[in-house]
Amino acid sequence: MPPKYLENILLQMRRAGLVRGQRGPEGGYVLARPASEITLADVIRAVDGPLANVRGERPEHVGYRGPAEALQQVWIALRASERAILEEVTLDSVATGALPERVRQLAADPSAWD
Repeated sequence: MPPKYLENILLQMRRAGLVRGQRGPEGGYVLARPASEITLADVIRAVDGPLANVRGERPEHVGYRGPAEALQQVWIALRASERAILEEVTLDSVATGALPERVRQLAADPSAWD
């Protein structure tokens, strides 16, 4: 990963309060909270913005007409599904491999890999 790219990600995470800068010979970035309190949703929102966007808009701000009208509900349901997983998985659970049971069950379903 190019250093500038990584630095940009860390700066965005710092602005979101997920990491803090540490000066000195052992300097760099450290987590601002315990890894067990930082979710993947926190990181994604800090780096990419809202979890689900449709054409650059939040799903509740995108309207459809006619036969496609129900699509707004689909996008909102997709965002809710993403939240249900990403807000449950912490940096600690990823680092230790101790993923929540629901995540492991979903990943164990062979149809999830298609």
